[in-house]
Amino acid sequence: MQKVIFYTKDNCLLCDEAYSLVEVLSYDYPFEVEKIDIYSDDALLEKYHLLIPVVKINGRELVGEELTFEKIESEIRKVCN
Repeated sequence: MQKVIFYTKDNCLLCDEAYSLVEVLSYDYPFEVEKIDIYSDDALLEKYHLLIPVVKINGRELVGEELTFEKIESEIRKVCN
């Protein structure tokens, strides 16, 4: 099963909205979501503190304007079909 990594932090409205998109797609595609709090690791915090939420699918990181339903689905479809 494919894995989608979701970098997040507590109390992040944008993270909640992006996770909802990923969650909806999980009903149509076979993948597992691993949520990672960037505050759990100093290296992750340094790398992602200004970027979160970040959705990583098969090595490709989607951030900012890329976090639309269509773009996330396109990347998930590539790895799940």
